[in-house]
Amino acid sequence: MNRLFCFGLGYCAGVLSRRLTAQGWSISGTATTADKAETLKRDGYEAFVFDGCERDPAVTEALSRSTHILLSIPPDADGDPALRVYGPDIAASPSISWIGYFSSVSVYGDSKGKWVDEKTPPEPVTERGKRRLDAENAWSKFGRANGKTIVILRLPGIYGPGRSAIDQLRAGKARRIFKPGQVTNRVHVDDIATATEAALELPSGVQVFNVTDDLPAPPQDVIAYGAELLGVPCPPATDPADASLSPMARSFYAESKKVSNVRMKDELGVKLAYPTYVEGLKAIAGL
Repeated sequence: MNRLFCFGLGYCAGVLSRRLTAQGWSISGTATTADKAETLKRDGYEAFVFDGCERDPAVTEALSRSTHILLSIPPDADGDPALRVYGPDIAASPSISWIGYFSSVSVYGDSKGKWVDEKTPPEPVTERGKRRLDAENAWSKFGRANGKTIVILRLPGIYGPGRSAIDQLRAGKARRIFKPGQVTNRVHVDDIATATEAALELPSGVQVFNVTDDLPAPPQDVIAYGAELLGVPCPPATDPADASLSPMARSFYAESKKVSNVRMKDELGVKLAYPTYVEGLKAIAGL
C-alpha cells in the first residue's frame, strides 16, 4: 500500500490527501496544535502534533511505514523543521522513496516583470525567499545522499474555495493593492494537487517544477474582476507600503515576475482545471 506522510497536513496537502484516499492510499500527517490534529483524525487521517522542535517516537514509527513524504511546513531561521528533527528517521526508512517539497517562486527574486523558468538562477531578495532556497538546497543534498527522489514544487500565490478574492470580497476584507508595473503569479489549490499527483511516480533524482497558472497578472486586476463577478463595489487602491499590511503581504510586492509553467505541462502532463484566475474565481463564485 502507498502511504503518504504530510509534514503540514493543511490546505494544499489536504486536497491532495482526499484524492489519494479515494485511490486507496493511507494518509498520515502533522498539525501545529492538538485541536487541529483531532480534526484530521475525525477526517480519517493518522495525525500528530509537531511544533517544529520536539521529536515524537510515534511520528518516527509512522515514517518507518511511509512510502512518500510531502513537506508543506515553511522553513524558519534555523532551516526546515522536518529535516532538522526527523531527517535521520526519513533517511533510515527503507520504504520512503519519494519526497515532495512545496517551495515558493519567491526563490527567483525580482525579475522586473520578465519571464523566469526552472533554468533561471534563483536570486531571492526577501528573507522568505532566501529561507525557501536554503531549504530546497538542503533537501536536494539530503536526497542525493540517501537515494531518495526529491521533487521541488515552486508555488506562487495560492487560492481556492475559502481562500480567494471572492471570499475576501464577501467578507468585506478585500484589499486592492496597486503598484505600477507589478505582475504576480497564482495557482488554484486543485491544480497544485493535480501537479503533485502527477509527480508522485517520477524517477530518482532531484527535479524542480513551477506550479502556476497560465496568466501572470497585476494583483489589483484579480480583485477588480472578483468585484465585477459579485456585483459589489471595487475596493479603493492601496499602496503596498501601507503600514497596515503584514510584513509577509508587503514582501509579495517586493518582486515582479512572470513564472513559466511550460515544464510542468510538458513533463508532468498537467492540464490545468483553472488556467487563469478568470475560471478559478467564476467557479468559487458559483457562476
